[in-house]
Amino acid sequence: MIEFWRAGGGGDSTFPEAAVLAEAEGWDGQMFMDSECIGADPYVLMGAWAKLTQHMKLSTGVTNPISRHPVVTASAAASVQAISGGRAVLGIGRGDSALAYLGQAPARLGLFEKCLTDLQTLLSGGAISFGGYATAGETRSVDEISLGDRPAASRLQWLPPEMPKVPLDVAATGPKVIAMSARIAERVTFSVGAIAERIDWALGIARQAQAEHGRAVSYGAQIIVVCDTDVEKAMAWAMGAAAPLARFQVMEGQTAGPESGSDELNFAALGTSYDMTKHGEIHATNKLVGKSLSPDFVKRFAIVGPPNHCSERLLELVKCGLERFVVVGPGFYPEPTGSRGGLFASEVMPAVRAAVDGG
Repeated sequence: MIEFWRAGGGGDSTFPEAAVLAEAEGWDGQMFMDSECIGADPYVLMGAWAKLTQHMKLSTGVTNPISRHPVVTASAAASVQAISGGRAVLGIGRGDSALAYLGQAPARLGLFEKCLTDLQTLLSGGAISFGGYATAGETRSVDEISLGDRPAASRLQWLPPEMPKVPLDVAATGPKVIAMSARIAERVTFSVGAIAERIDWALGIARQAQAEHGRAVSYGAQIIVVCDTDVEKAMAWAMGAAAPLARFQVMEGQTAGPESGSDELNFAALGTSYDMTKHGEIHATNKLVGKSLSPDFVKRFAIVGPPNHCSERLLELVKCGLERFVVVGPGFYPEPTGSRGGLFASEVMPAVRAAVDGG
């Protein structure tokens, strides 16, 4: 069974008809960007989509440990789970544009691991101790106020015991986060591009960590797909769309994962030239300042071309061991990719599903 998800972001997810159309097209899930300065609130949108759809899964794409306290995040995700009848997923990463627009960098690894562990405890009905997370402004301890008794820990007291737990899905790029995610979460979604060698590398790290803990984990990947019979037109869009996702490989200054061909030069350009002020404009033609990605790199890092080419590339990644694709590009932004999205949903998704179901 293979799942196709629409990536989070853009403005079309705020329109009710978008939910109905996406489910009718056959998408398995929708992600909702959690970047307060760029997109609408994801949990509000997830609640609205939960009432407008019957089968689609709904996930943050993705939240972070800083802009919301983990207890607030767990409560919001569980609320969507209750409203949707068990279709919520909690997607989380270390933080990107949401934190950049607050003047902050991604969360440190230690805090991120603590957050993942605490979220799993909270979503399972358990309690976590106070402290350990940054708070905005000056705050005082509850011990300083006059009370007969007071809370000693944080727990979702309202959580229905019969409700299925919200699965945790971690967006992972570097080896430490990949291994951490496979040890803690039910789902891991790689952001390493559509290059089979890089997917194999990420899966190798994840499976080793998973084996050490004996847990079941579902693996997916966020990838850029531009499906169009006019390859030149598709490449023009992909050249602008590749940078936001490819940049994750070099956010910390060093490239994560194997490199080949012109990868080193392209990653170097991303590391010094990405324009965060245009981060939400995924279809912009210029995401770098003074530099550009090479067509060869974009063709490998993304999937660009007619339906049969897109299906073949996706099936190569399925053979690596992926069960889920979070697709950036088709059927997501109203312009300029609307018609291409319809082509992907009508031809590529059925072809890949048929091939997977047929073995």
